[in-house]
Amino acid sequence: QVQLEESGGGSVQAGGSLRLSCTASRYIFSRGCFGWFLQAPGKEREGVATIYTNGGFPYYADSVKGRFIISKDNAKNTVYLQLNSLKPEDTAMYYCAATKSASGFRLKSPDYDLWGQGTQVTVSS
Repeated sequence: QVQLEESGGGSVQAGGSLRLSCTASRYIFSRGCFGWFLQAPGKEREGVATIYTNGGFPYYADSVKGRFIISKDNAKNTVYLQLNSLKPEDTAMYYCAATKSASGFRLKSPDYDLWGQGTQVTVSS
């Protein structure tokens, strides 16, 4: 049984869009916060966006504000990340994560204790 699984990655041209999905078990979805992170080759994992499952404010890294949108569907136990106006520098493995910590909005990897296996996003010029 999958507990946290990402999908929706792929290869697109610069300026294109993708929609990533993170589906969790009902139990996992009850955690306070979900986040999306990315890791480019040779780089540290970085926070992208977070959303609280109780309907709180979303939080975004400065690099994606105005381009990426995080959302959720409680009935489907799913968190989404809409990637718009993609740039080659957005190329990375994208990970979904969950935490019970009240500090999840900080977009810091150590605050998250449950991770998916990732979905690859590749953006070409």
